[in-house]
Amino acid sequence: MSRTYELKRRAEQRDETRQRIVDAAVELHRTLGPAATTISDIADRAGVGRVTVYRHFPDEAALLQACSGQYNAEHPFPDQEHWQAISDPEQRLKTALSETYAYFAATEDMLSHAIRDKGDEPVMAPFHEHWQRAAETLSAGWGARGAQRAKLRAAIALTLSFHTWRTLVREQGLDPEEAVDVAARLAVS
Repeated sequence: MSRTYELKRRAEQRDETRQRIVDAAVELHRTLGPAATTISDIADRAGVGRVTVYRHFPDEAALLQACSGQYNAEHPFPDQEHWQAISDPEQRLKTALSETYAYFAATEDMLSHAIRDKGDEPVMAPFHEHWQRAAETLSAGWGARGAQRAKLRAAIALTLSFHTWRTLVREQGLDPEEAVDVAARLAVS
C-alpha cells in the first residue's frame, strides 16, 4: 500500500512541476515575448533547474506547444458558430468584429509578442487558421461571387487582423465601437 501511495505522490509532484514550468513560460512569453525568454528565465521563475525544464520539455517546440495550448484554453478564440447563426451579413460582421476586437484587447500583451516572435512558426497555425475560417464565414451571404467574393473575403480578413485592430484602437485612438464601425465600412465599401 505504501508503494502505491509513493508512486501516486511522485506523479503528482511531477505534474505540479510541469505545470509550474508551463505557467512560468506563459507569463514570460506574455511579458517579454518568446524570443526574449530563455530556459534559464523559465527555470528561475518556476523554481527549478534548467535540467528539470529539459526533462519535461526536450525542446523549444514542445514547450511552446504546451504554453500555447494552455493559453488558448484559458483565452479561447471567439466563437464562429455563434456568428454563423446570425443571418444578416452586416450584423454578423459587426458582431464578429466586436467580439474579435474584445478578444484582441484582452490578449494584446501575449498576441503582440507571439505574433512578433513566432508569427510564421507552426505553433501559431491554429491562430492563423481560425482567422482564415472566420473571413470565409463572414464573407458568405453578401451575394458576392467570383472575384468580388475574393475581394470581400480579403477585406474582411484585413479587418480581422490583430494589426488592423491595433492600428484603429491603439494608434488612432478609436474606442471599440468606433473601430468596429470603421472596419465594417472598410470591409464592405
